[in-house]
Amino acid sequence: MLELGWSCLLFILAGVPAVLTFRNLRVFHRLPQRGRQDTLSAISVLIPARNESATIRATLESVLASATSQVQVVVMDDDSSDNTAEIVETIVIADPRVTLKRSAPLPAGWNGKQHACWQLANYAKHDLLVFLDADVILQDSALARLQVVFNRSNVALHSGFPAQEMRSVGERLLLPMMYVLLLGFLPLDRMRRTTKPEFGAGCGQLFITRRREYFAVGGHASIRASRHDGLTLPRAFRRCGYGTDVFDASDIAGCRMYSSSLETVWGLMKNASEGMANSRLIGVFTVLLAGAAVLPVLTLGHACFWNWSLTCRLILVAATTLSFLPRVLIAKRFERSLAFAILYPLGVTIFLAIQWAAFIVELQGKRADWKGRSS
Repeated sequence: MLELGWSCLLFILAGVPAVLTFRNLRVFHRLPQRGRQDTLSAISVLIPARNESATIRATLESVLASATSQVQVVVMDDDSSDNTAEIVETIVIADPRVTLKRSAPLPAGWNGKQHACWQLANYAKHDLLVFLDADVILQDSALARLQVVFNRSNVALHSGFPAQEMRSVGERLLLPMMYVLLLGFLPLDRMRRTTKPEFGAGCGQLFITRRREYFAVGGHASIRASRHDGLTLPRAFRRCGYGTDVFDASDIAGCRMYSSSLETVWGLMKNASEGMANSRLIGVFTVLLAGAAVLPVLTLGHACFWNWSLTCRLILVAATTLSFLPRVLIAKRFERSLAFAILYPLGVTIFLAIQWAAFIVELQGKRADWKGRSS
């Protein structure tokens, strides 16, 4: 009886995110194509940059290629120690749409990116604000399509998830977890019917909002200490009663978030405490993720070796199949290969280990450094 109960529990734990992922992928829409009557109006593209010399030129060139003369592009050099500013200056000379600003010294209690974004917003001169990470490459129609869908929506903040370029083993194992968590554990249809903060989600690489609502909620100043604006900015809007939404930006934008396996691990650690690596959520998500993706496989092997009943083994086969389904569906939608989907249990195990490591570090009063800063 205990074996049957355990098998059924794993079937439920694996089944819920599998069903939710299947449903969410149907409503996690890409932006509609730009119509002939749709023209790109005034818009401010705001780019915080700290030590981004490897990507900033390509990012700016992609923005300018999708922009018109009415578009304002502002880059905030956030005390870079490389030649980021010099690269931007060469583009400023060639194109008057681009402006380079130097960040003021980082005040106590502020995260560097949030400080840069808040300054950028105050330099923006247009009503529509697009916050773009300095390593995101836009397609030619990106800004126009962003503007069209945002103007037709009834939300105050839209966030897009660009295509994630993944080369190293660590990137391929771990970065798809952003989709696993978004699509497997957040009901998007319910998110769109409520402004409750706990349903807030987004990707800090790409936001679009309006000046009025942005400053009404306090913008990035309201999350000044945060390292995880993908979560905290939408929740700040929702606390003020504004709706937020997410969309699939993989056909209009691309990004290589990290450049190696080690950087991927470190990058996930830096903002883990604002996600699940805290006393309120880490235990819950350990049970949910391990129960959905790791334990079905392990238990099936154990059941076959110890000759559990046929009923239990069949339930575990079904649970194991369901456990892989979210990762397979995500791979089909966002990746070129299904190869790393078969390593999903390993990816989840490493991901949970990173969360627990971040949780322990946070308990010790420490934070993982990022780009030479602990804030």
